[in-house]
Amino acid sequence: METGSTITVGGPGCDIEGFTSNAVQTAVERLRRGGEGGTVRLDRGVFRIAGPIRLYDGITLQGAGADTILRKTGGVKTRFTVDADYGELQAEVEDAAMFEPGMGLQLFDESQRWGWDESTATITRIEGNVLHFDRHLERDYRSDDGGTVTNACSIIEACGVRHARIRDLVVDGAGADNYPIGGCRGAGIYLYKAGACRIENVQVRDFNGDGISWQITEDIAVRACTVTGCAGSGLHPGAGSVRSIVTDCTLEGNALAGLFICWRVQHGEFSHNRICRNGSFGISIGHKDSYNRFDDNVISDNGASGVHFREEKQGNGSVGNRWSRNVIAGNGSEEKAGFGVYVNGASADNAFVGNVIEGDDTGRQRTAVWLDASASGFTFF
Repeated sequence: METGSTITVGGPGCDIEGFTSNAVQTAVERLRRGGEGGTVRLDRGVFRIAGPIRLYDGITLQGAGADTILRKTGGVKTRFTVDADYGELQAEVEDAAMFEPGMGLQLFDESQRWGWDESTATITRIEGNVLHFDRHLERDYRSDDGGTVTNACSIIEACGVRHARIRDLVVDGAGADNYPIGGCRGAGIYLYKAGACRIENVQVRDFNGDGISWQITEDIAVRACTVTGCAGSGLHPGAGSVRSIVTDCTLEGNALAGLFICWRVQHGEFSHNRICRNGSFGISIGHKDSYNRFDDNVISDNGASGVHFREEKQGNGSVGNRWSRNVIAGNGSEEKAGFGVYVNGASADNAFVGNVIEGDDTGRQRTAVWLDASASGFTFF
C-alpha cells in the first residue's frame, strides 16, 4: 500500500520541471527527507538519465506506462593516471572534461573488471582532472593495468532499502551508445541488499548489460515486465537472493540467458513467463540454486538449451527444484544442436512433472534431456 506524499516530475505544471535524472533524484530526496516514503510520479516524455536514480525505503517510482521513457545518455570513457585504491573516494584521470557531477561512474582495471570486482558510484564534484564520488572503491586498481573510468551505470537503483516500488515505465539503455557493465554491480534496474521491493509493468530494453539484477535480497517480486535486447541476461537474481517471485514476464532476444539464476537463489517462484529467443539459454541455473518452483513457463527458441544446469563440484549443485507444466521446445541453432534440458554434474533431486519437452519443425532441439553421469535424482513424469 502506497503512503506519503506524491511529487510529480516532468513538463510544465509538474512539482519539479525537467526531464533529467537530476530532476527525478531531487524529487526522491525530497520524499526521503520527509521520512514517510511516497510516490515520484513521472510525466509522459523521454528523461535523460546521466546517473542512477536511487530509491529509498517506501518510495515508489511510477511512470505513465509506455509513454514514460528513462533513456541512458551516451557513454564516455577515460583512463586514470594514478592507482585508485580500495576505500578511496576519488580518481585522477587523463581527461575529466567529458564527465559532470551527478553522472554515474564505473571504475575497473583489466585484472579486476567483471563480477564483483568493478566499482560503481555517482560523481559528486570535479576538481581539475580529479573525479570525486560518493562510494568507496571496492578494490585496489592499477593505472598501468588498463585502469579505466566510464559512465556506465544502472538507470534505477535500490540499494539497502525495503518496500521500494518501480512501475509503469520504460528503461531504455541505449546500448549501442554506452559501455558495458557487469550484472553483479549494475543493470537497467539494480537492487542490492534490498527487501520486499516490487517491479511491475516495466519494460527494460537495449541495456548494455543485464536487464534487471537483484543481489543479496529477499522477497523481490518482478511482475508483468518485459526485458528485451539487452547485451547480458534478461533477469539476474543472485548472491543468496531468497523468495523471489517472477511472473507474467517476457524475456526475449537478450544476448545471454533469458533468466540467469546465479549463486544460492532459493525458495523462489518463477511462473507464467515467456522466455524465448535468447542468445544462449532460456534458464541457466547452478551453484546452490535450490528449492525453487518453475511452473507454466514457455521456454523456446533459445540459442543452446531451454534449461541449462551449470557444472558444479559435489555439494554445490542445484537441488530440490520442481518444474511443472512448462513447454520447453525448439531450442538450439542451425550451427549447434540444442537440448531441452541439459544437466551438468553435481545437481540432484529435481522433479519435472507434466512438462512438454519437444523439438519443432526446424529440428534444432535434437535432444530432450541430457544428464551427466554425476547428476542424481532427476525424475521426469
